[in-house]
Amino acid sequence: MGLKKFLEKIEPHFEPGGKLQRWYALYEAAATIFYTPGTVTRGRSHVRDSIDLKRLMILVWLSVFPAMFWGMYNVGNQAMPVLLDMYSGAELQQVIAGDWHYRLAELIGVSFTQDAGWVSKMLFGAVYFLPIYGVIFIVGGFWEVLFAMIRGHEINEGFFITSILLALIVPPT
Repeated sequence: MGLKKFLEKIEPHFEPGGKLQRWYALYEAAATIFYTPGTVTRGRSHVRDSIDLKRLMILVWLSVFPAMFWGMYNVGNQAMPVLLDMYSGAELQQVIAGDWHYRLAELIGVSFTQDAGWVSKMLFGAVYFLPIYGVIFIVGGFWEVLFAMIRGHEINEGFFITSILLALIVPPT
């Protein structure tokens, strides 16, 4: 049985009157990730296009990724010289041992030297950015799903954009 047939088979359980109607918002969000909804605009509309709102919002979300990558690189690029100027070799090892960010960065291969390359700087910035983004995404996603379920609405795709923009304006420390 294919995914589409499986989704069509379980859909009646999530519709009003079904035993899982409370979870319709989650079902609808998961189903429309893989397949576009079968509804179309009726009557006069301003714009007609084959792309639905979910796919458009995912494109907007993906278009913010260059800014995210630049931010991660920039955090590492600015932090490396400061760390190396502030601490000698032994002191730097104590600082690395005392902070989980530095230990994780060292574990994934970040080089804390003058000749650290762009990959080390990017990974060092990611150690600071990705936990922030993960927390914002999980907490915001929880509230988005909860309110969608309580109100009986679909899950709003704009949350993806809000999550990444909010993570980008939060300072890394």
